[in-house]
Amino acid sequence: MSTFNVELKRVVDDSYEIEVGFELEDKLVQDIKLGLAGRVKRFAVITDSTVKELYAGKILEKLHKAGYGADLFSFEAGEKSKTRKTKEQLEDAMLEAGYRRDCCIIAVGGGVVTDIAGFVAGTYGRGVPFINYATTLLAAADASVGGKTAVDTPLATNLIGMFNQPEKVYIDIACWKTLPKNQISSGLAETIKHACLADGKFFDFLSDNMEKLLEIDREACEHIAETNCRIKYEVVMKDERESGLREVLNLGHTVGRAIETVSDYRLLHGEAVAIGLAAEVRLSVKLGHMTEAEAGRVTGLLKRAGLPVEIPDYIDREQLVKKLYTDKKVRDGRLRFVIQNGIGSIVEFKDGVFAAPIEESVAREIIMAM
Repeated sequence: MSTFNVELKRVVDDSYEIEVGFELEDKLVQDIKLGLAGRVKRFAVITDSTVKELYAGKILEKLHKAGYGADLFSFEAGEKSKTRKTKEQLEDAMLEAGYRRDCCIIAVGGGVVTDIAGFVAGTYGRGVPFINYATTLLAAADASVGGKTAVDTPLATNLIGMFNQPEKVYIDIACWKTLPKNQISSGLAETIKHACLADGKFFDFLSDNMEKLLEIDREACEHIAETNCRIKYEVVMKDERESGLREVLNLGHTVGRAIETVSDYRLLHGEAVAIGLAAEVRLSVKLGHMTEAEAGRVTGLLKRAGLPVEIPDYIDREQLVKKLYTDKKVRDGRLRFVIQNGIGSIVEFKDGVFAAPIEESVAREIIMAM
């Protein structure tokens, strides 16, 4: 018997730029001309049925005008489309259109689009480059930094996927003007989450400027887009693969993701996260890490953003408790929660550990009270 050692050392620079601005379509094409995607001459523009007519078609036309080969691939808008089946359909459509390894994917849309397109890019031809063109506040707050891509299954959300970093991210704030109010509110939930976990002054800014944000004030929106990226970057830079610190970004998501699924996606992601944050601050108060007044400030700001803070009556509470166990933070069959320490920081339970085991009875008590 013999042994042969395959020695492979991998040094990768996954750095990329995030550009925040208004009407960035021409900048995207200019960057491609300057080599953003290397020598690639063919682009698969992946989008959803809503963004297709609003922005993706315009980008496709500009690519054609610049002399590039490009096709549009779309799927039905909404979280229900974030599935393995949608990924398969996109891949089959690209194969049928003749796309091979010498292509680049451009994701144009919100978080569902960037999640699926990034996952497709990571596996198509064993990996092709991709670019994110974020058109929603939620995508700007949640999907623009970190490289997490995934799909949902009937049993759990975001457990089938991979880490895959884009070539560049564009956050086009001009697109926010066409978003329905509930989509703006949904994005503000992740923004409030970032303030709660990392920046008390940012929380104060949101409190002082909530009305401006809801009206898409240019200066206020630029500030929150940049601050969201900074906060998430500072976490991801230290823990790209979610081995410890990055779990803080799941604040409010243990209950939030579960309720999103149990509601059969009647709730938007941000709406579900808002309810999850409201549950989490109750838990934080119970454990002695927050005051009632601080918890009231969080729920009050969520309400001002147009977000729910109570569990809807149509949600089966017992089903919701069971669904908590599909959360990716569960270890050895035990629920684990990220807990706020006041406003602007997270409890570190021991060195490098930011999620604590919580008994099911305690989680059930919080849920039943809501």
